[in-house]
Amino acid sequence: MTRTLPAVELSRTRAGFAVCSRTHDHVQPRPMPRAAGHMLLSALAFSLMTLFVKLAGARLPTQEIVLARALLTLLFTLVALWHAGVAPLGSKRPLLWLRGVTGSLALLCVYYAVTHLPLAEATVLQYLYPPITAALAAWLLHERLNRVVFVCLGLGIAGIVLVAQPSALFGLHSQPLPSFAIAAAIGGAILSACAYVIVRKLGATEHPMVIVLYFPLIALPISLPGLLEHFVWPHGVEWLWLLMVGVSTQIGQVSITRALSLDAASRTAAYSYVQVPLSALWGALFFDAWPNGYSVLGALLILTGALLNLRAHSSRAQPR
Repeated sequence: MTRTLPAVELSRTRAGFAVCSRTHDHVQPRPMPRAAGHMLLSALAFSLMTLFVKLAGARLPTQEIVLARALLTLLFTLVALWHAGVAPLGSKRPLLWLRGVTGSLALLCVYYAVTHLPLAEATVLQYLYPPITAALAAWLLHERLNRVVFVCLGLGIAGIVLVAQPSALFGLHSQPLPSFAIAAAIGGAILSACAYVIVRKLGATEHPMVIVLYFPLIALPISLPGLLEHFVWPHGVEWLWLLMVGVSTQIGQVSITRALSLDAASRTAAYSYVQVPLSALWGALFFDAWPNGYSVLGALLILTGALLNLRAHSSRAQPR
């Protein structure tokens, strides 16, 4: 006896991934697993990026690392666009330029924080962006906002205090982190959230590589003025560090752009929290930088906020 299998339709998203759905039971395509996979890959790539930035930043100025990354990103992206036969400038150019500005300024903040703070602390402060992303996406994109986001923000603020360890609260014998570097890390988180929301908006109409292209178009002119006076010629292995910054960044940037093109910004952003333990591992292995008890507790609070944000939005995505 022959059993008839239910019909299956294949649809293709803008990013080029096939999604299956059964026509008879009305099961909708579920992009979340693919989005999560891209976001996890981006977290690994960006954790390696912070390692190479830290290694290169031991002697090279921040603007020089940004310039090297922008040049490599521009080269990789133009080649990818040419290979795909995609027009490079896109259709929503004002929003694309704004994505380039927010992403470039976020990068300057993050690279400064990474080179002036311990790797784990710089990374965990950057991970304030998931609840900020959720709040901005609710405001600007009208994505549903769960009240858990406000709890996440509260946990994040408490985590910042524990990671920064200001002398006024922790006594004269503590070793607070540099205030300007802390501010840069927080500013990088806010600007990253802005960039991710813009990418989510652009993902409906623009090719992922077009979105990526607008980062180097802005980052290059932004980084040049500071180099005119403080340029340092790289030596030896520093060339390798700069190359790896560009390679790991390109992998991370393409992966995160594809993830945000596939699913809601508030859900996908939280998956990248795995970058925090990875960066802590690189810091311990390469710089013998072990966070103290306060920093560990602060990191746990920030990560708890990110995980609560993830669970809240994932539970909303489950079929009723």
